[in-house]
Amino acid sequence: MKRLILLLIAIVGLTVTKVGAQVHWVEGSTDEVRELAMKSDKLVFIDLYADWCGPCQMMNNRVFTRKEVGEFFARHFVAAKYNIERPTGRKLMQLYGKGSIPLYLIFNTEGELLGSILGAYPAEEFLRHLEQIVKRKE
Repeated sequence: MKRLILLLIAIVGLTVTKVGAQVHWVEGSTDEVRELAMKSDKLVFIDLYADWCGPCQMMNNRVFTRKEVGEFFARHFVAAKYNIERPTGRKLMQLYGKGSIPLYLIFNTEGELLGSILGAYPAEEFLRHLEQIVKRKE
């Protein structure tokens, strides 16, 4: 019985760790996301995606779930996702996109685009791109 309880505790602990390690996405308008970023002194990270996009799903499943990516995001970004087939995502794609997704946009709290990343990458390479863009804030 003790072993069963310890096993259940270990499983629950691993589940909580995994959930806590991934990128936390906020929901809301771009103004709400920007306001939250201002309050927390972070940059705004926007993920433009579509449900049918294979590379977008790969990033969701293999990169945004990684502990080191989640920790980097927690330190630097307020992150939001917008589907390009809905009004907000469509408008952002018209303003900043070149027709391909996934497209990641990083803004300062004044709304200035600091950089963008087009396409899917392994976690380590994606973090290197993000680090270069974050340095522009400083």
